[in-house]
Amino acid sequence: MPRHTLSRRLFLGTATAALTTLPLRGFAQELSPAQTPGVEASPEQIAKAVAELDTIVADVMTRSKIPGLAVAAVHRGETVYSKGFGVRRLGGPEAITADTVFQLASLSKPVGATVVASQVSKGVVGWDSRMRELLPWFELSDPDRTEKLTIGDLYSHRSGLPDHAGDDLEDLGYDRKEILQRLKLLPLAPFRISYAYTNFGLTAAAEAVAEAAGTDWSSLSEEALYRPLGMTSTSSRFADYMAASNRAIPHSRDGDGFAPLYQRKPDAQSPAGGVSSTVNDLAIWLKMLLADGAHAGTPLIAPEALLPAISPQSFSDRPHSPDARSGFYGYGFNVGTDPSGRVRIGHSGAFLLGAGTCFAMIPSLGLGIVVLTNAAPVGAAEAITASFTDLAQLGHITRDWYGGYSSRFEGFYTKRGSTVGQDRPADAGPTPPQDLLTGTYSNPYFGKVEIKADGDKLVLMAGPKQIPFRLKPWSGPVMVFDFVTENAPDGSRSTLVFGDVSSGPAKSLEIELFSETGPALFERV
Repeated sequence: MPRHTLSRRLFLGTATAALTTLPLRGFAQELSPAQTPGVEASPEQIAKAVAELDTIVADVMTRSKIPGLAVAAVHRGETVYSKGFGVRRLGGPEAITADTVFQLASLSKPVGATVVASQVSKGVVGWDSRMRELLPWFELSDPDRTEKLTIGDLYSHRSGLPDHAGDDLEDLGYDRKEILQRLKLLPLAPFRISYAYTNFGLTAAAEAVAEAAGTDWSSLSEEALYRPLGMTSTSSRFADYMAASNRAIPHSRDGDGFAPLYQRKPDAQSPAGGVSSTVNDLAIWLKMLLADGAHAGTPLIAPEALLPAISPQSFSDRPHSPDARSGFYGYGFNVGTDPSGRVRIGHSGAFLLGAGTCFAMIPSLGLGIVVLTNAAPVGAAEAITASFTDLAQLGHITRDWYGGYSSRFEGFYTKRGSTVGQDRPADAGPTPPQDLLTGTYSNPYFGKVEIKADGDKLVLMAGPKQIPFRLKPWSGPVMVFDFVTENAPDGSRSTLVFGDVSSGPAKSLEIELFSETGPALFERV
C-alpha cells in the first residue's frame, strides 16, 4: 500500500484542525491538488445548515405527504442532530423518534460492505478474493468468468449479471440459496467494464464472506459491526425488525397519498436490502466511517481495508455531456463529486412496498446525514439530504431538490404489462376448454408452475410457496392476471399465453411479467 495512504487519518485530523483557523486560500496550500475543494465551508455555515433541518423536513413532508421519517446528522465525531417526525403508522398515535426502527432497503449495501471491510481488515478475505475459492457452488453462465470472479466484482456491480438479476425469483418466494444457484442460467454482459445493479450478485459475495468467517451473514454482521459499535437496534434479520416495539410501518403509494398495504420481507437478499436500524444507530456508523474505521478513538476497521469500499471501482453513471460529472460505485457505496469540488459518498434505498432511505457524507468536512422514511420512494429522503449538503457546503440550496427528485421517482410507479389500461377486445375469441390448459409447466430459471381449475375459473400457482394468481379471459389462448410485487406496482397486469392448443392440450405457456427481459416460456411437463 502507498505510504501516503497510510498516513491519511493523521493528515485529515491535521487538515480539520487547520480548517478552523485558515481561510480556504491558506488552507488549500496544505492539501494535495486532488483534495482541494472549490469553496470554503466554515463550521458556522455547517451549524446554520443543521439549524435549517427542521424547516427542510417540514417542507418535504408537506409536499410529499409521507407519514413519517427520522433524520440524524454528524459532524467531526459528534451527533449534532437527531430527531423523528410524523407517525409510525398513518392514522395511529405513535410518533416517530430517533430510536424508531426502519427497514433500510438498499442502504443495507454500504452497511454490509462495512461488515466485509471488517473481515478484510482481519485478513479473513480480501476484496480481490475469488468467489470460486470461497463459495464453490456459486457459478455464472461463463465458466471462465466463474473462475475469475471476486468479492469486489460483485460488490461493485461489474460482474456482468443483468440488472436486478434474481429479484424476479425473490418475488415468487424462492430462498437465497436457490436464487443464487439459478443466476448461472442468466446471460452476461462484458466483464468488469459493464455496470448493472444486482441485489443478489452482491448477496452472493456477502455469503462467501460469511462462509469464510465460519458463520451466517446475519450473525457476522452483528458480531463484526453492530455489537462493537453499540448499534443495539440494528439487525440483518427480518424477525428482529418485526419484533421491535418502536417500529415504523411501511406505507405504499395509494392514489396521491400513502397507505399501510404491504410488508416487505427481504431476508433472501439481507446483505443487499435486509438491514433494519434507527438514525441514532446509523449516526454511530457514520462517525466510524468518517473516522477512517475508528470508534471512540479505537481502530475497528483498518483504513486500508475501508478505503477501497468508499473509492470508485466502477462507472455507475457515465457523463451524458462534456460538462457533466460522472457517477461511480465503490464496494457497496456510491461515490461522486459535488459542485463544491468535495467528494461525496452515499447511497439510497427504496422498497416500493414502503421504504425510502438515503445517507450522504462529505469526508473532507467530517460531515454526514442519514434520512429514513416509512413510505415508498418519492425522493423525500434524497431531497432532504441534498438540501442539507448544499447549505453546509455552499451556504444556499441550489435548486428545488424535492421537485427534481420526485419527478424522477415517478418512473418506479409505471404499471407493468402490455395490456395495462386496456379493455378486453370487443372481438375477443373464446378461451379454450379448461382440460386443454390445466397442468404443470416448467422453465429452467423460474421452475414449475401449475394451472389449476377452480370451478369455472383458472388459477396460476407459481413459486415454491404456490402463490395463486387468478386468471381472467382476454382473447382466445391469451389470459391476464393482476400482479403486485416489489418490482411491479399496484395496477400491473400480466398476459399469459397458452401455446398450440389446436391439436390437444397446450404444449407451453408464456408469462409476461415474471421476467424483466421479456416473456418467459414454460413447457408442459
